[in-house]
Amino acid sequence: MDLDRYLGRIGLVARPSAGPEAIAALQSAHRLAIGFENLDVMLGRPIRIDARSVFDKIVVNGRGGYCFEQNRLFGDVLSALGVANRPLLARVRLGLAHDVIPPRTHVCLLAAIAGGEWLVDAGFGGSDLAPLPLEDGAEAHTVDGARHRLRRTGARGSLEGEWLLERAGPVCATDGRAAAHGDWQAQYTFDLAQVVPGDLEQANHWTSTRPDTRFTSLHVASIPLIGGFASMVDRDLTVHGPNGTERRVMADAADYARTLCEVFRIAMTEQDAALLPLLR
Repeated sequence: MDLDRYLGRIGLVARPSAGPEAIAALQSAHRLAIGFENLDVMLGRPIRIDARSVFDKIVVNGRGGYCFEQNRLFGDVLSALGVANRPLLARVRLGLAHDVIPPRTHVCLLAAIAGGEWLVDAGFGGSDLAPLPLEDGAEAHTVDGARHRLRRTGARGSLEGEWLLERAGPVCATDGRAAAHGDWQAQYTFDLAQVVPGDLEQANHWTSTRPDTRFTSLHVASIPLIGGFASMVDRDLTVHGPNGTERRVMADAADYARTLCEVFRIAMTEQDAALLPLLR
């Protein structure tokens, strides 16, 4: 892990300490500098989640990635800083009825910070998220003006998940899957079961190859902004900020590649953008 090169990618100079405030600032810098995206899936390229592949893609080549890539990178960064952590698999609940149990298609991290266990997640594309202590009722605020809360809602080993992450905040500061709501809305559920590399490989393979899912049928990019959020689904760009919401449609491959760079901090050539199915 070339930690200094990673810090340069996210705009930091000094290596952070291992305290809660420093890790929260590190995760925020990561989210503000590295867009969430699934574009290699749409280009027909395999999603590799080993340490070297994700570092080269995101840090060296300036791309983004989805949760299996981003949290692999962030977990490696935490390890380099001396913060013990391990992956957890979660069920994303955005836009789903309460009685629907989705598959475990999201990876987050459980980290040992300040003598306690913390939920850390640098790879959730639905909205911004700050680290949370693994405590029933724990809350945190994010730069888009939202709050997140952890609740212990199930027994250990329950199918629905032992822990629930909820969000309360402006729907416009999300990737569009959140329904209008005035209070807390479920984001994902998870438990603390041990996860081995094969579990992650299997979940990543399913997520990146199963037909007719969000990540195999839509071109997706998103990124938190100071006081807002930006998302792009296929050609449709939505940027929410302090002064309101802007929407426009990508004109061509050059416009798409330029928007990825300027809004989402994702480096993609116009030639690669032209190969995306929606721009052919």
